Amino acid sequence: MTPPATAAPADAIDRDMLLDRVRQLRTQVQRRVIGQADALDEILMALVAGGHALVVGVPGLAKTLMIRSVADAMHLEFRRVQFTPDLVPSDITGTEILEEDQATGARSFRFVQGPVFANVLLADEINRAPPRTQAALLEAMQEHAVTTAGHRHRLPEPFFVLATQNPIEQEGTYPLPEAQLDRFLFDVRVGYPGEDEEVSILRATTGAEQEPIEPVLDAAEAMALQRLVRTVSASEPALQYAASLVRATRPESAQAPGIVKQYVRWGAGPRAGQALILGAKAHAMLAGRFTIAPDDLRRVAAPVLRHRVLPNFAAEAEGVTAERVIEALLAHVAPPGSGIAF
Repeated sequence: MTPPATAAPADAIDRDMLLDRVRQLRTQVQRRVIGQADALDEILMALVAGGHALVVGVPGLAKTLMIRSVADAMHLEFRRVQFTPDLVPSDITGTEILEEDQATGARSFRFVQGPVFANVLLADEINRAPPRTQAALLEAMQEHAVTTAGHRHRLPEPFFVLATQNPIEQEGTYPLPEAQLDRFLFDVRVGYPGEDEEVSILRATTGAEQEPIEPVLDAAEAMALQRLVRTVSASEPALQYAASLVRATRPESAQAPGIVKQYVRWGAGPRAGQALILGAKAHAMLAGRFTIAPDDLRRVAAPVLRHRVLPNFAAEAEGVTAERVIEALLAHVAPPGSGIAF
């Protein structure tokens, strides 16, 4: 397992070098994953913001390949867990085993770490595990630690959970509770490739060799990026705009537009505002800017809010999705000032 990275001062690693590392990481992943630029950008934003991402798409759209490629492009410990109905919490967190000293006969318990003790954890088809197992992962995501037999064990840093989910298959699945969904910074949607991209996929994947990926980012640099993203400036109007967007998702709010009052069962909580600001900071920083603009908040609104806005039965009956509600919110809630800059 990769040892915990030592915390370097914020200015110890050159800012331009860190941003160049992310550009190199993106380039490395794109050697293997064709298309899906928006999904890849959102995963990278979540990583530099220090959050977790839920990657949703039908089978065959390279969700797992993209996550594995991101991990391959970093000098970090990677583990994959295939979630199944018979998975139990100890399969993820680890377990205590009883050992006997051959010389003295003394017995003692030793903790054997589970796959969650990694820097990057791929939780494949996360909604196929029962709620008790999902709850064990929830603690790890929130606390960056696990508790077994009354003992608390810290996870290595950095720690990212990248989970996949199939939105179509419902039989044999356990929908993630809202509390767990809220722990994901982003809900990343992976769509079908365009025609040219699909031809390129066929060309690249039916040849003799797969494109190799070179690691370009280590644990210390990943943590430095997480510290750097928090130095991006968010003005008071930016904070007000983020709060207004979140408050407008709640049907009982006076700021909510008609579509929210009609079609939303409940809206996003304060954690969504934190995710909006952190996501916007990551988007601005990866573009080389250190002050967020309204477009940064608008860009991350969908991945931040789509899993935190719950449509009601009327919305399901009429085909009104969370994405449509978010589009209406962005049209309804105007940013302070010119709308170009705060």
